[in-house]
Amino acid sequence: MNASEIRNLAAHVLARIAPEADLSAVEPGADLRDTLDLDSMDFLNFITGISQGSGHPIAEKDYPQLYTLDGLVAYLSNATRS
Repeated sequence: MNASEIRNLAAHVLARIAPEADLSAVEPGADLRDTLDLDSMDFLNFITGISQGSGHPIAEKDYPQLYTLDGLVAYLSNATRS
């Protein structure tokens, strides 16, 4: 997956979890949980949706790498190259 595809996936998953959240307004290095007011269950659902949408399992130990949009893009870019 390329960066654009990852951002589109994130926006799609986020729209199901927090329809009022606007991913385009989030700075790439900002914490998604704080910026979008995602509680722990919302974030878990977000990670699950990203994992299902990308076809790549995401280990719980890797969740901190996905706190930012930049981190999410880097993580999935590396995962899809493997």
